[in-house]
Amino acid sequence: MEMTTALWSFALVVGLLTLTPGLDTALVLRTSALAGRRQAWGVVLGIQTGTLVWGTLTSAGVTALLTASQVAYEVLRWGGAAYLVWMGVGMLRSRGVQAAEEEAPVRGGFRYGWRRGALTNLLNPKVGVFYVAVLPQFIPSGAPHFAAGVALTCVHVVEGGLWSAVLVGFAQVVRGWLRRPSARRLMDRVTGTVVVGFGLKLALSD
Repeated sequence: MEMTTALWSFALVVGLLTLTPGLDTALVLRTSALAGRRQAWGVVLGIQTGTLVWGTLTSAGVTALLTASQVAYEVLRWGGAAYLVWMGVGMLRSRGVQAAEEEAPVRGGFRYGWRRGALTNLLNPKVGVFYVAVLPQFIPSGAPHFAAGVALTCVHVVEGGLWSAVLVGFAQVVRGWLRRPSARRLMDRVTGTVVVGFGLKLALSD
């Protein structure tokens, strides 16, 4: 398999994965609608930073430890589950627009969004396991393993960034409606439930 073919094939696989609604989609939409574009792009770049880290570590062979060491996987799995449940419960306990505006000076920045997006991605060991299982299959025989792996990962990062741009733009269009107290409470409850659900699923999965 040539490198060009590998890039297009991998782009198709991770493109379908990117378009599938999940934790990242919920987090980007909520942040964009309720916290603003700056923090939303922080979340987006944080998520993509995590993806790049996972792909780079996989290309270097480091994430193989997740499949070889049950202890390493369990530590990361429980840490990620606890973080997601904590974040989701925080959303469910949100007191509405007034509370959000009071917190805005502290939690309204790009750095806060980046940290939240990066932690959400990096504390999910299933992302690492996905890369361990899938990425090597698309690296052509004879190609430099590390360079080819990073190149494929960059395809995933670009696709994730483009799709996130669509999500941010959509949320900005309907932001006026979503910032109403009733709409905000609904979004907090829906997103909080999704995040807690992913955390519990991560904790209870084998």
